[in-house]
Amino acid sequence: MVHLSIGDSRQTVRKNGNGGAPTIAVIGSGGGAFAAAIRGAEEGARVIMIEAGAAIGGTCVNVGCVPSKILVRAAQLANHKRTTPFEGLSDHEPAIDRARIRAQQVKRVGELRQSKYQEILDDNPNITMLRGRARFEDSRTLVVEDGQGGQQTLAPDRVLIATGASPAVPPIPDLAETPYWTSDEAVFSNGTPEHLLIIGSSFVAVEHAQAFRRLGSRVTLLARSTLLSSQDPDLGGALAESFRAEGIDVREHTEANRVGYEDGGFVLHTGEGPIRGDRLLVATGRTPNTHDLNLESIGVETDERGGIRVDDRLRTSVEGIYATGDCTDLPQLVYVAAAGGTRAAVNMTGGDARLDLSGMPAVIFTDPQVATAGLDQRQARSRGIVTETRTLDLGNVPRALVNFETHGFVRLVAETGSHRLLGAQIVAPEAGEMIQFAALAIYQKMAAEELGDLLFPYLVHVEALKLCAQTFARDVRMLSCCAG
Repeated sequence: MVHLSIGDSRQTVRKNGNGGAPTIAVIGSGGGAFAAAIRGAEEGARVIMIEAGAAIGGTCVNVGCVPSKILVRAAQLANHKRTTPFEGLSDHEPAIDRARIRAQQVKRVGELRQSKYQEILDDNPNITMLRGRARFEDSRTLVVEDGQGGQQTLAPDRVLIATGASPAVPPIPDLAETPYWTSDEAVFSNGTPEHLLIIGSSFVAVEHAQAFRRLGSRVTLLARSTLLSSQDPDLGGALAESFRAEGIDVREHTEANRVGYEDGGFVLHTGEGPIRGDRLLVATGRTPNTHDLNLESIGVETDERGGIRVDDRLRTSVEGIYATGDCTDLPQLVYVAAAGGTRAAVNMTGGDARLDLSGMPAVIFTDPQVATAGLDQRQARSRGIVTETRTLDLGNVPRALVNFETHGFVRLVAETGSHRLLGAQIVAPEAGEMIQFAALAIYQKMAAEELGDLLFPYLVHVEALKLCAQTFARDVRMLSCCAG
C-alpha cells in the first residue's frame, strides 16, 4: 500500500512494502492509461492515476472516436436518403437538425465515460485517481501540482506516461488570431456551416469533410500534397475521386500562406488566389502532450515531434519509465494505446509482454471506407523485401455488384516466391469490417494461396479478400459465382 504524508500544501507518497507488489503511477486517463491501470491492478499493483484535465477518458471517448463516428454515421444516413443506387427507390432531401445530433453525441459520450471509465475507478479499490499536472523531478520522483498552489510528491516503483496528444496547429501567418476550429470543436458544432474550409488531408480531415458535406455544407479541402499522402497513393486517389463526385472541392498540392478573418468569414490566401468560407477546420495532425513533463532533464528520449521513443515492451530510454499511446512514437490509434498499456502493465509487474504491430489494422471511416493492415509496397521495399501485389476492382466482387457499389478495390501485398501475405489495402463501403480478416491472415503468416482456399460465405464483402488472393494463381474473371 502507499501512505500519504500530508504537511501544509505538500504531500509525499512513499512506497511501504505493499506486500512486495509495486506501486505504479499512470500519467493520463485515456484508453492506454486505463488499460494499464486495470491490468496493473489485476496483477496486484497499487495504481495511482494522475489526470490534469476536467474530464477522464482521453481523446477517444470525449472528442475523438465516439463523437466523430456518431457524426459520420448520421451524415451517412442523411446521404442514403438523398441518393440511392436503386432505380425503384425515390430520393429526397433529408431534414437535418444538427443541434439534436449534437445532443445525442453529448449524451452518448457521457454514458460511455461513466460506464467505461468512472465506474471502473469507483469499483476498483486498487486504482486511485489524483487530480493535477505531473512532472518529473528526477527519474524516480513525480511532482503533481493541483493548480491551486498545492502539490504532492510521488515516488512510485514504475511510471507509465500516457498523456495523449492535442491538435497540431501549423504556423500559418495570422491563423492564431482567427476563431478557427480544431476537430475538438468541429465534432460538436451546434450548426452546419454554409461553406466549411478544411486544412489537412489525413483521416480527421477527410472524415469531417465528407460528414459536413453530407450534412449540407459546401466543403473545400486543402491538401499540401495529396489525400492520405503517407499511404499507398491509390488509396488517396480513389478517395479524392469519390469526394469530387459528391461535390467536395479537393484542392491537392495547395497550401494557405496566410489566413484572414473579416466580416464573420475566413479567407485562405493561396497561390491560386483567395478561398472564402464561413468556418475553418484545421486538421493537420496531433502533437504529443509531453512538453510539460520535464523529460529532457531525466533523459527520456523523444522524436522531433516530442513523441516518446519506446521499444516493443513499451520501455522508454530510462529504466522504470514506460509510455504508450499518442504521446509516443507509436501509431496514434486508441487500440494501439490500449494494447500498449496492457503490455506495459504486464512488464511493470514482472512479466514479459511485447507489442506486435506487424499486421496492425487501421480504418478511415469515409464512404467508401479506407482500411489497411501490415505493409504496403513502399514500406516493404524500404525494408528490403521483394514483393508481388495483386489488385482486385470491386466490380469483380459479387456483393459489390448486387449492392451497385463498385467503386473501390482490394490490394494484397505478398513476399515474392513464398507469397506470404505482408499487407492489405482496401477501398470499399465495408472496408473496416473486412480488414480484420486480412490482419489475421498476416499475423498467421498465411500464403495468398492458403487464403484463397478458405471457405467464405457467398455474397459478403470480405469474399473480396479470397478472390484477390486467388488472383496470385488464376484469373478470377474466368470463375463462376462462388467457385472455390
